[in-house]
Amino acid sequence: MTTSQSTARSGFEGSYLGSDSRISPRAILECKICWTPYDPAVGDETRQIEPGTAFLDLPGDWTCPNCGGAREQFMVLEDPGLGEEGVLPASAPECADLVARLVAEFRDINIGKMRDVPFRNKALSVEAVGFQPWEGHYVGILIAPWFMNLLLLPGPGEDWSADRTGAKTLFQFPSGPYSFTHMSMRLTGPFKGCSLFSPMGDFESHEAAVAVARAAMTALFDPDNREDTDRRETIRAQREAEIAATDATSTKPRTPKAEENVNSEDPKVLDRRALFTGRAKESDTEQ
Repeated sequence: MTTSQSTARSGFEGSYLGSDSRISPRAILECKICWTPYDPAVGDETRQIEPGTAFLDLPGDWTCPNCGGAREQFMVLEDPGLGEEGVLPASAPECADLVARLVAEFRDINIGKMRDVPFRNKALSVEAVGFQPWEGHYVGILIAPWFMNLLLLPGPGEDWSADRTGAKTLFQFPSGPYSFTHMSMRLTGPFKGCSLFSPMGDFESHEAAVAVARAAMTALFDPDNREDTDRRETIRAQREAEIAATDATSTKPRTPKAEENVNSEDPKVLDRRALFTGRAKESDTEQ
């Protein structure tokens, strides 16, 4: 569950008497006027809504792309994110609380310790994207002006306080294995992170960063992204998508940077694309 699900943008009348807590980020909803579906995996090209955008994360002025019906009138068609009993895990509110603390702590760091750091991208802010229950943990992406990380937060009954800071663990997702480093903060407590981007100088707007984060969350659960072929083609396709997402939010001409040579085998370039290539070091501890 994302933190934005409790904001004024959320809400609908078509199912569960408007209870946002009854649908997951992967819920597919259908307009009850013209039966047009909204699938988070597809998004909405007519409004430039990126794939991976949950229904509850749609802009407040979003309407049915076919008939213009209000988003509040959409009905739940199916929800792959629900548990076996047809409801969200009871721990979902705990996830929201952990994410809220995480965001608050990094916002304090952003306006404090990181305020005058040269590589801090002033066009960006701190935001949590796509957090949801997964395999007894909570997974999502945190955006900050100096990094974008895939994070794992402890689930109900999990105690990571004894884990050593800096220790690495390998987690298996549908798209492949990913290496996470153990960390801990005063308010948030222990969690594990997998770096996607750092620094964040390539992003010209916060909207572009959020679009890439949402696409990354979708790719994370897509087995088709588990590739054993030449990584250069995967890197090329993903880099082109990132550039397109950035350029769509800016009218300024853009000069390609040296690192945008997608045929490069520079380890740093490959590491930044690890989420989409499913690669991780074999020496890491596997979970």
